[in-house]
Amino acid sequence: MQYRWEIKSSPEAAQVDQLAQEINVSPILAALLINRGIEDFDQAKAFFRPSLDQLHDPFLMQDMEAAVNRVLQAMQKSEKIMVYGDYDVDGTTSVAMFYSFLKSQYDNVCYYIPDRYKEGYGVSIRGIETAEEQGVKLIVSLDCGIKAVEKVTIAKSKGIDFIICDHHTPGEQLPEAVAVLDPKRTDCSYPYKELSGCGVGFKLIQAIVKKLQLEESIPLDYLDLLAVSIASDIVPITGENRVLAHFGLTKLNNQPRPGLKALIDLSDYRKSIDINSIVFTIGPRINASGRIKHAHFAVELLLADTRAEADTLAASINKSNEERRVFDQSITKDALELIEQDEAAVQAKSTVLFKEDWHKGLIGIVASRCIEKYYKPTIILTASNEKATGSARSVDGFDVYEAIEACADLLDQFGGHKYAAGLTMPLENIPAFREKFEAVVSERITEDMLTPKISIDQKVRLDQIHSKMYKIIEQMQPFGPENTMPLFYAQDLYAENVRLLKEQHLKFTVRQDHQGNAIDCIAFQFAPYYEMIASGMRFQMAFYIEENWFRDKVSIQLRVKDIKFE
Repeated sequence: MQYRWEIKSSPEAAQVDQLAQEINVSPILAALLINRGIEDFDQAKAFFRPSLDQLHDPFLMQDMEAAVNRVLQAMQKSEKIMVYGDYDVDGTTSVAMFYSFLKSQYDNVCYYIPDRYKEGYGVSIRGIETAEEQGVKLIVSLDCGIKAVEKVTIAKSKGIDFIICDHHTPGEQLPEAVAVLDPKRTDCSYPYKELSGCGVGFKLIQAIVKKLQLEESIPLDYLDLLAVSIASDIVPITGENRVLAHFGLTKLNNQPRPGLKALIDLSDYRKSIDINSIVFTIGPRINASGRIKHAHFAVELLLADTRAEADTLAASINKSNEERRVFDQSITKDALELIEQDEAAVQAKSTVLFKEDWHKGLIGIVASRCIEKYYKPTIILTASNEKATGSARSVDGFDVYEAIEACADLLDQFGGHKYAAGLTMPLENIPAFREKFEAVVSERITEDMLTPKISIDQKVRLDQIHSKMYKIIEQMQPFGPENTMPLFYAQDLYAENVRLLKEQHLKFTVRQDHQGNAIDCIAFQFAPYYEMIASGMRFQMAFYIEENWFRDKVSIQLRVKDIKFE
């Protein structure tokens, strides 16, 4: 896939020099930090040395006092509390976290995860009926509920109160809950708006601990779960999320709960766990439980007290993940063929595909796979409960949630984020929806948005790259959205010792001039470039700087992102 390079503007030289002197780094690294909003010594100290003192007071969140008071009232009256969460990673980690905490303080607690296929996303009528059957008087919903206006009203009529902990964008009307905790509420002055659903639940735990004057360290026991939610839900790794992820990764690498340790060992991942490895190893396995079977298996795993129990549950979930991979490949093949066989679909600015027997739990993954080949906003639909239900994914810069909202007259319900959303509609509305969605996307999307972009931090020379530079870049972790791993580019390069690996990848040494540094490069999936690179043609290259370990020797290596021939 050809990329559009977007190179960040260089800060003013005087500002770069001042920061470089203040914190004793090279101008390249100083410019890198300034472009991430780090402009002086104090900001750099806070960035490089995250501290739990940087977390905000949970009572700054709108309705937090009411939420805490209602939980404590339930405890005092011995009322049954249901912890309710969605079936994805954010939802299941949220439920495991909040249920564990409540259970440590109070015994009359249960949890509920809706069935992806029978109930769908969010708060369900079946969930409320189950709560009523079990004598529940308070439901705490996590990672869902912000749009459950009718469901919360129904629960209220049955004598069941709601506390909503959500991080999705609210609708025009908030549910009539005892408390609605969501930093994205327009009337919420909480300083950080980008918490995960699990993050909002964590703030509620912090507030309860503070109110009861318990040990301040109690919430920290759940940071491994919170780090998994932050990574898997693709929220920005900035501000409070960065602090929580930093300490969560420390716990995940040193003292994870048995369930997470079992998943890490099953994935055979040998390096330190970082945000990226959660996204590609832990997250998919937890998600597979809700996609193939039922997400309560994932919650049971995360709640496991012993390693033996965790190993048994992790093995079952890993099997679900293997099944998920097989289904994923099959549906993706179907979807790509549907596009390729229809020239209008190839030329369209959006993709909307429907097949009634596609696996509902995998359509979001398939939407992402389609975008990898046909870079445009994509919705994959399947039949469920005599309706069409779908998952949407978007491209950089385009708000797919708003585009879906513009088609609301054809939908039963929808919800989500700028880049990912879910929707349900009558089956007969699919053709009209496809037509209207395409019209909305065509009107709003730009040609630039339809070309995948890589954001490059700055230009470097090869002789400016060394191990000290890499060590400082490493300290900028955890990397993730809005704090991505620095991406550099260099010009006037040529390659030596070019080798083809497994018929797919390239390994070569790159030089900028005959006397300068020679640095090893690895270029995954760049086999089609072999002849041009081996020919000695000059090129410019976008790359990440990393370490390569080989036979106990450590060296700097460049991981190639893109190449443009000059």
